[in-house]
Amino acid sequence: MASLLFSAAHAVLESRQTSNYTETKNWRDSCTKATCDLKYSYWGYLPSIAANSIFAALFGISLLGFLAQAAICRKRFWGFSFAMSAGSFLEVLGYIGRIVSFSNPFNENGFLIQIVCLTIAPAFYAAAIYFCLRSIVLTFGPANSRLPATWYPRIFIPCDVVSLLLQAGGGGWASIASHSGHSAAGGNHIMQAGLAFQVLTLLIFIILASDFTFKTYSRYKKLGSAVAFDQTHNDLRKSRKFQLFLCALCFATLCIFTRSVYRVAELSEGWTGRLIKTQSYFIGLEGAIVSAGVLMLNIFHPGFCFGEGWDMEKAATGNGRREKKGRKWGFGRKGGRVESEAERSGGSSDGEVVGEERVVREKV
Repeated sequence: MASLLFSAAHAVLESRQTSNYTETKNWRDSCTKATCDLKYSYWGYLPSIAANSIFAALFGISLLGFLAQAAICRKRFWGFSFAMSAGSFLEVLGYIGRIVSFSNPFNENGFLIQIVCLTIAPAFYAAAIYFCLRSIVLTFGPANSRLPATWYPRIFIPCDVVSLLLQAGGGGWASIASHSGHSAAGGNHIMQAGLAFQVLTLLIFIILASDFTFKTYSRYKKLGSAVAFDQTHNDLRKSRKFQLFLCALCFATLCIFTRSVYRVAELSEGWTGRLIKTQSYFIGLEGAIVSAGVLMLNIFHPGFCFGEGWDMEKAATGNGRREKKGRKWGFGRKGGRVESEAERSGGSSDGEVVGEERVVREKV
């Protein structure tokens, strides 16, 4: 009997909530900028046509840049180029949704487009960043890393996929619920869980990358560069473009991490909280820092920055064999056997690693 009363009460409350939500949505649909206050819109403000147009243009330029770089670099770092292109494409769609909402901020479609696309886009950027650590580890030497180089993408890419699925699934749920007259709170909570998992994954990645940096520097001070570093890639490590790429990658990682923390805090308040209703926070902590990080990786694309080291080695040796070997840092099939053998040698003691790895590479 008690269970029946509870079920009946729950059904009444649910129908009342659904009715209220539907009534509010219908009332918003009848609103215009001239008849209703903006605080009652989905945004709580009028989306800036200038700022959103600038961000749409920047990410559009970035998308074209990554597509061109993918074509030029071909199989070198194709995984990086694909992930960055996908992220930039979603960013463009998201900002188009914001631009469309300038004319009618009471229309739900533009709001849902931007909330879904701009939420999941940085997950692709994070995947591109995860790809890069493997190649960096191989450049300095597998002995400097606590994990084999290929483990980094194998661990972090699946985590990123889980985060992406949660965010996309939550966004889809929220969109369907909203269009059917139900509350989007459930989808919002799933999106928030996906973002929180993304923040955790990025934090662990940053910790491991920092540990690799510290261990590499410590071994260099203790053992010298001849033992601490992989001697095959001396010219690459000395190249200015490669060094700037490392700086750009660190900057982009911090940008994506900062933005993800902001979005977790934003969605934790729901779609009516202070953070999501304040445009200046969005412009600074979403649009500005994400576009800055992405454009830095456009300028210092790994396909070009690793290429300077290959060109220097080719000039030093007088043949193209070294350059061809260098291309095996990309994310195609060619790099599989060399990297796995080098990493198996990475389990040896500090004094043995470099010599064994050099023998493996020369045999190939």
